[in-house]
Amino acid sequence: MQNAVVTGADAPGKSGGQAYPGDEFGGLHRTIDWKGAFWIASGVPALVLISIGGMGATAGKLAFLVWTISVVIGLFQAYSYAEIAGLFKNKSGGAAVYGSAAWLRYSKIIAPLSVWCNWYAWTPVLSLGCTIAAGYILNAIAPIPIFTAESPEVLAWLKNVANAAAIDGKSAEEAAKIAIAAVTEGATPALRTMVLASFSFFGLAKIEIGPTFFIGAALMLITFAIQHRGILGTARVQTVIGLFVVIPMLIVGIAPYFNGGVNYENYTPLVPPNGEWNNGGWTFFLGALFIAGWSTYAFETAVCYTREFRNPASDTKKAIIAAGILCVVLYTLVAASFQGYLGLDGMTQPGIVDGTGVAAAMGHMVGGGSQFITHLLEMMMILALILAIQMAMAGSSRTLYQGGVDGWLPKYLAHTNEHGAPTRAMWTDLIFNLGLLTFAASDATAYYLILSISNVGYMIFIFLNLQSTWIHRIDSPHIPRPYRAPNWLVAVNAGLGFFNLFLMGVGAKVWGNPNALWYGLLFGLLIIPVFLFRHYVQDKGRFPDHMLIDLDLKSQDLGQRRAGILPYLALAGGAAVTLFGHYYFQLPG
Repeated sequence: MQNAVVTGADAPGKSGGQAYPGDEFGGLHRTIDWKGAFWIASGVPALVLISIGGMGATAGKLAFLVWTISVVIGLFQAYSYAEIAGLFKNKSGGAAVYGSAAWLRYSKIIAPLSVWCNWYAWTPVLSLGCTIAAGYILNAIAPIPIFTAESPEVLAWLKNVANAAAIDGKSAEEAAKIAIAAVTEGATPALRTMVLASFSFFGLAKIEIGPTFFIGAALMLITFAIQHRGILGTARVQTVIGLFVVIPMLIVGIAPYFNGGVNYENYTPLVPPNGEWNNGGWTFFLGALFIAGWSTYAFETAVCYTREFRNPASDTKKAIIAAGILCVVLYTLVAASFQGYLGLDGMTQPGIVDGTGVAAAMGHMVGGGSQFITHLLEMMMILALILAIQMAMAGSSRTLYQGGVDGWLPKYLAHTNEHGAPTRAMWTDLIFNLGLLTFAASDATAYYLILSISNVGYMIFIFLNLQSTWIHRIDSPHIPRPYRAPNWLVAVNAGLGFFNLFLMGVGAKVWGNPNALWYGLLFGLLIIPVFLFRHYVQDKGRFPDHMLIDLDLKSQDLGQRRAGILPYLALAGGAAVTLFGHYYFQLPG
């Protein structure tokens, strides 16, 4: 079957048969169905493995419950995204793009904020995923040796008179620890300690450029090369990798319950890490829900490809609901089995928190510590992370692309190559994430700071788009909707939008930096100069004529504001719940 390249009014980047500047090859190609988008989005469950250790440290024994609650919330929200995506058969870029069209009537600044926040929420998956994948590759090619107090090397070190001063006056246990550290340092491959550059970034994080950075950069370039040939090739690769990831994750989620590996005492008592449900305890719990949403809500990326579906009217809903059900199953099972097997102490070990010890833990869970099984699961972890990286570049680059097409972001982004791949948007993603990679590859503090800041953007995007469903209904009631969510669910999801902003206010400070909320909001405000440049300098104050063609509107006639003051009240309410959560809920001590 040949690629369907839709032209004329049906193609983004074209209006009235006129090519959109910068879109030399005719836009994205309609080459996939809902199953292709489903497999692209199948990288979302792998995100649980990125933050499962940090979740254990923050939520304690509530961790499995946090993951379950969060992914169910994500499934509810998906139905609103499915409705608004159905309105825009000619757009890519996901719910942020579809939601921004609802806000445009009410504010030229709020509308692009949705697109921008979605992009900077999604794009760090590239750098964070590459960091952990690079750690696994380093462990494979240059493993750090493990010594115990009985190891011959340790015993020899203790007997060496040259080391007597170092252990003078120490107990046998303390001396053994010193010896193990010294022997490990001496036996560690030079590749693991090589640092080409090191500096402090304004006191926020210590930056080190070494092998982790270069391996991560190589993985990004491989991802770029795969996606350069268009969405159909990406979907095919994702399908193969997805099968090698989803099936083992199901096994990891189920096997410990049948091989006796689960200790049910690891699920109780249901209290926060500080041991009581006071202000500090609730802050931990709500902060955990905040960071969980970055992973569990992410299957909304399945609607990023509406413009590339052969039959967008039916494929859009099928893709996001199927991806949502997969995530509910895997997040619930994997999070619960990890906690049941490892317990709180095991989940907070450094290797689980930074992600590099997750495969070894899974090897013990399903293979009794078998080296063969562990190595297979290490390969699965690398594939899972590549799956997530591929998904992130595919989705976030299309958000940038559509932002360029619709007049939110600079014009250069509105370009596709001969395969229908948004290559300039992909290069932008790549270069930005090489910068983030220097942070993520340095230390866990920088890693979780990036995660917190990006999740501030994600929660803003989610709030704006859950409100956009009812705004679209009020302002564009005549536009056919291939899928219409139940009224009660639209109302519930609008309320969840406020709840997510509340979580943002409470939770951003929980993850290593008390100012993460303000850093995230500041990064969000960067869209203002970017948009002003595009709209008033490049476009002379006019939106592209094709921008709202799906709503039967022209860009200079945005239609009547039938919702009146309600969107502004929603914004005020969102700001209020954010500030309340931030100032009322505080960490213990």
